[in-house]
Amino acid sequence: MKENIVQTKSYAFAIKIVNICKVLQDEKKEFILSKQLLRSGTSVGANIEEAIGGQSRKDFYAKLTISYKEARETKYWIRLLTDTHYLTTAQSEPLLNDIEELLRIIGSIQKTIRNKN
Repeated sequence: MKENIVQTKSYAFAIKIVNICKVLQDEKKEFILSKQLLRSGTSVGANIEEAIGGQSRKDFYAKLTISYKEARETKYWIRLLTDTHYLTTAQSEPLLNDIEELLRIIGSIQKTIRNKN
């Protein structure tokens, strides 16, 4: 079976998000923003999974669009947590690089689908 790169990368990203949220909650005692990050950061991959299981091209595209929006939101929370000193640059930079890559991949898939219609 051929590897689905966006599926693989979004799952790996979700694992990183879960782990950084554990750090935020256990060490920094930050619970509100970290829950927002956890929700949006894991939702990227969850919506990609739903897109893959979509019943139509329209359904696939709709779930992919939600995944893109969740990725944008995740980027926001990472930046906010960094700028408020809950995350260090060393912690946030790899996450920001990963989410930027996911945004590019998802955006490219969306563009391909739009061009086929």
